[in-house]
Amino acid sequence: MKYTTILFDLDGTITDSGEGIINSVSYALEKMNLPVPNKEQLYSFIGPPLNDSFRKLYQLDGSAIDQAVNYYRENYQDKGMYENHVYEGITVLLDDLKTAGCQLYIATSKPEVYAKQILAHFDLDTYFDGIYGASLDGDRSKKGDVIRYALSSAKVTSLEKALMIGDRSHDIIGAKENQLASVGVLYGFGDQDELTTAGADYLAATPKEIANIILEK
Repeated sequence: MKYTTILFDLDGTITDSGEGIINSVSYALEKMNLPVPNKEQLYSFIGPPLNDSFRKLYQLDGSAIDQAVNYYRENYQDKGMYENHVYEGITVLLDDLKTAGCQLYIATSKPEVYAKQILAHFDLDTYFDGIYGASLDGDRSKKGDVIRYALSSAKVTSLEKALMIGDRSHDIIGAKENQLASVGVLYGFGDQDELTTAGADYLAATPKEIANIILEK
């Protein structure tokens, strides 16, 4: 196999977390007395660091961003993280990759503590050799930084054997920043134009197509 170290994004790649994220963003905006944007703008919150999304859409300053993120987490911790489901075919994909001897990791811009809770909730945590995410204090939130942290923590040295899988442009760009090949998935929250423009090495419309790329079927 060309790739044996596989890094997965979480939101939009392993699970469809849209409902919980959008509900939590809406909750935060209402608490801040800010207008709730249209559906397309709400979906733009899925994937990138929250700070960046609040800054981009509402031009908030540092303290206001912190307050918005705190409100978001208030709702997300209570119920938002479980307004979520695993994409069809993911469990079979993970089974096949583990059977083939791949090392599997999560590299997500979601806070690491939430990623671990979500994967445990869906009984997926045991598939992964490491679960890596953003820090709650925001020091590690950019996707490239999270991937770098994951590679360092997992002591991955053969970058040519490693592959990043995600659904948004920042997954692909973060992979490039760390000299990794990447798969852009088309069943998540990004689209083909976004992923090809970012420079994805492969595209996959289903988890089965991810398996075909890695297992070279």
